[in-house]
Amino acid sequence: MEKKTKMKTSKPQKAKRPAVATSSTGATDDTQPTKGKRLPQTIRGFRDILPEEQAYWRYLATECEQISEVYGFQPITLPIVEATSLFERAVGKVTDIVEKEMFSFTNQGNESLTLRPEPTAGMARAYLQHGLINQPQPVKWYTIGPMFRYQRPQYGRQRQFHQWGCEVIGDNHPTMDATLMLMATNLFQTLGLPTALQVNSIGDKECRPVYRKALLEYYRGHRKELCEDCERRLGKNPLRLLDCKEEGCRALRADAPQFVDHLCTPCRDHFMAMLEYLDDLDVPYVLNPHLVRGLDYYTRTVFEVWAADDESGKTALAGGGRYDDLLAELGGRPTPAVGIGLGMETVILKMKEREVSLPPAPRADVFIAQLSQPARKKAMLLFEELRKSNVRVSASFSKDGLKPQMEMAARLGVRYTIIIGQKEIVDHTAIVRDMEAGMQETFDFKKIINIIQHKLEEEAPIIHTEPLNQKPEEPTVV
Repeated sequence: MEKKTKMKTSKPQKAKRPAVATSSTGATDDTQPTKGKRLPQTIRGFRDILPEEQAYWRYLATECEQISEVYGFQPITLPIVEATSLFERAVGKVTDIVEKEMFSFTNQGNESLTLRPEPTAGMARAYLQHGLINQPQPVKWYTIGPMFRYQRPQYGRQRQFHQWGCEVIGDNHPTMDATLMLMATNLFQTLGLPTALQVNSIGDKECRPVYRKALLEYYRGHRKELCEDCERRLGKNPLRLLDCKEEGCRALRADAPQFVDHLCTPCRDHFMAMLEYLDDLDVPYVLNPHLVRGLDYYTRTVFEVWAADDESGKTALAGGGRYDDLLAELGGRPTPAVGIGLGMETVILKMKEREVSLPPAPRADVFIAQLSQPARKKAMLLFEELRKSNVRVSASFSKDGLKPQMEMAARLGVRYTIIIGQKEIVDHTAIVRDMEAGMQETFDFKKIINIIQHKLEEEAPIIHTEPLNQKPEEPTVV
């Protein structure tokens, strides 16, 4: 007799849901790739700026442009690619930017080229190349655009990032330094971001060797306490020791010699005069003896703008300084200069954190809805006529049916919707619906543009002005 055995059956398992793709902004995407294919992604350190973020970028760029032009700066657009040698000479061969962070490549002509890591070197090159030394001085330029550095992506830092930069070339007066700091202070006040202005002087080629010697003597006594990068900097670029973000090195710099104690008389006079202008302008600042910035071309004034809640300055919102020797280093005549740069990604992050109110985006005043193929053609023509008449108009010509079009008009918040259907085509008319009042009227199609313009003009805010011949009131004498 055979022994019957009971077969074990496994319970049916639920099919696993495929992994959901995630965008660079953290949003999920339920759209799955074709089997066996991988969806393309942005390169690490590069990101898309999606439409819902553009309001911040437009607002910040507009404020940067406006304050630049108020203070007499003119726009300049620089190439993204420059000769690698420009940055090696300008920024410094032993800086982190040149040693570690540049995107450099050799082209078909065997030229070494680099995606610009900062704008000042390009500004200086343009000034020299186009003979601006022969024009009235100073030359005041500003630019907004992308920069590129191979760095670890983190808070406010991407490998492609954007800067607003202003440069004053051809003027060594301390008022120029103070003006840039005043501009930055005013800009951040407009943006609603509390900040702290950090200021220092790092001298020039006359007094810096004396300070460098004192700094080396101090740090050589603490060599074993330095991080690996700072041990290397000790022999190559000791000023960068003060700029290290490692906690151990930051603790060491507290007792390091201060630059202001080693300034020569001209550098000290320039620094004190600049501080007096800031005092007179009621620009608050913090004297920071450890501030050096990370580029070799700086002389005398250096400054940074930190968020008020960033006591250690790990992420500066803006920074700059004087670079009086740079143009001579690049082959030009000795020409003083000073500039400022602002990191737009970092500032926008702070704006979002503080929930800064943005000005309302311009919206359409009129929406055109259509209900047949002949009506669609007529609506498209009307759209163009309204646009040429400076009426802000919107439409969705691919949609059929009145309901979805009216829903779109309501979402857009338009005041009036023009409706064209089969009956209106026959009668040569159009319906104008007041979206707020819920009322609608039918008008001759030829008169629609004039009627819409008249309705919008009636709703425009009235600006009250005093009559030109009216004398001002006499002041009351107490």
